[in-house]
Amino acid sequence: MFLRNAWYVAAWSDEIGAELQQVKVLGEKICMFRTQGGEVIALEDACPHRKLPLSKGRIKGDTVECGYHGLTFDCAGQCVWAPGGGRIPSAAQVRPYPVHEKYGLIWIWMGNAAIADIEEIIDIPNFDSPDWGINRGAAMELQCNYLLMCDNLLDPTHVAWVHQSSFAAPATKDTPLRVSKTDEGIIVHRWMMDHEPAPFYKKVIEFDGNCDRLQHYEVRYPAHALIRAVFTPAGTGGPDGPLDDRTFVMDSYNFMTPTTESETRYYWFQLRNLRPDDAELSEMMSEDVRVAFEEDRAVLDEVQIGMDEKVSPHIDLSIDAGPLRFRRQLQAMIAEEAMLDKKMQS
Repeated sequence: MFLRNAWYVAAWSDEIGAELQQVKVLGEKICMFRTQGGEVIALEDACPHRKLPLSKGRIKGDTVECGYHGLTFDCAGQCVWAPGGGRIPSAAQVRPYPVHEKYGLIWIWMGNAAIADIEEIIDIPNFDSPDWGINRGAAMELQCNYLLMCDNLLDPTHVAWVHQSSFAAPATKDTPLRVSKTDEGIIVHRWMMDHEPAPFYKKVIEFDGNCDRLQHYEVRYPAHALIRAVFTPAGTGGPDGPLDDRTFVMDSYNFMTPTTESETRYYWFQLRNLRPDDAELSEMMSEDVRVAFEEDRAVLDEVQIGMDEKVSPHIDLSIDAGPLRFRRQLQAMIAEEAMLDKKMQS
């Protein structure tokens, strides 16, 4: 089950061009392309005649021609030509999906198009700031349910075992977690005081010695995460800390798009508050993060198999408080959405 009245990432902007391409979101196949003017179009990927995917057809100007019998559809999904010379059937149409480009990503609305509001797309401060650098990587294909990755991104503790060569530090094993609920999602966070920086960050920060470190793990509905890492010299951090001028901040944005119940496409990029024009640093961080995320993927793919094949119940720990709260609230939102849809149809 998915929350449908929400924006999901369908693709990186540079993944969609002037050729027909099939993408899958929430189990639905969608035909995407750009018009001659560069606008992104998303249509149901099934000709209503015999259900050949439109992505197997051809672009004709700003229309799509089915590769089986030539039915041709405009950008609104309406058939504008059909063979036989007679009247075009009123049912000769495909569903158009609202889309919007922002942050180098193509966002798609999978629910009621009448209530799609681009103002509801996640706000990302500093994205266009010249004072912040950015690094990103290709989308990752995960063989697991999207909620397993949401769990992972509300779990600062797992880094102590999964990311020992990158994000881990001794304090990540047992420093207590704080969980809070917002209107947009769940936050799990903690300050870890006066310890050696983790290997990944030690290569980046611009001060010597121990640090105070904030792990801020936040997942917003339906499946968007902000992971904020703050590293400041020891003695300057904490909830009321003054923070040093050399404090390093990295905001990692992560977008989980369910493609099926057991597959997820994962988009990510990081913003950092230092050396914004350092291409070598961006490349190094992108590669190191990609390696770390591959560690996540290896674990979560196996967790999915373990959950599918389990012969005894799984258990929860105190560190699972954040993920469990997120799942409960999201499920309540999905149930409410389904109830409202049922009322509208009756």
